[in-house]
Amino acid sequence: MSLSVDIEKKLGAFYLRSQFEAPDETMALLGASGCGKSMTLKCIAGIVTPDRGRIVLGGRVLFDSEKKINLPPQQRRVGYLFQQYALFPNMSVEQNILCGIRSGDKAEKRRVLAEKIRMFRLEGLEKKHPAQLSGGQQQRVAIARALATNPKVLLCDEATSALDPKTTRQILELIGDINKKLGITVVIITHQMSVVKEVCNHVAILDDGEVVEEGLVSTVFSAPKSAAARHLVFP
Repeated sequence: MSLSVDIEKKLGAFYLRSQFEAPDETMALLGASGCGKSMTLKCIAGIVTPDRGRIVLGGRVLFDSEKKINLPPQQRRVGYLFQQYALFPNMSVEQNILCGIRSGDKAEKRRVLAEKIRMFRLEGLEKKHPAQLSGGQQQRVAIARALATNPKVLLCDEATSALDPKTTRQILELIGDINKKLGITVVIITHQMSVVKEVCNHVAILDDGEVVEEGLVSTVFSAPKSAAARHLVFP
């Protein structure tokens, strides 16, 4: 489901002007630290409110400053993967996932829980707490919880930054499958260019709060036009 973002947000001396189109595929949002990537995702998710602009997901308006539309996070159908997983430490795996299942009776919630446990290979870990899991297992739980909300877009903020190379590849393959098998648009923030080349179809590059380049990964990476893009592709 396509995502259209055209927003502005001022925070002190920093001014975010984020404008891009994410198609029904996997898109990377790149740029140096502090350029506005995470702030953009938080605005899409409804965690932060832009000063002005518009956010549209699959033809459904999530935010429109002129029309005074600002849907709360739980109504946006946006899944969010935080950098440090953000699992509840005092809850088990199944309890963490159940937190993301907001509709249906008890039987339906248990059915969705069982489905997510199978889908993300968490069998045998249902009663364990986050501290008892590896980084990769914690990330799979976080993905399962994010998808339990039945989102139309999944936002991944440095989703593999704390993982070893082997686990990183496994998680990336899993995220790629989410897009291909479930048809969920995925937007990824990462500093790993190999991740972008392997998983993403499109890319948007932010520099000092503004999108300076956008397009197919193959096009941008083969002939970057902006200085920010050249710095990322040819460090």
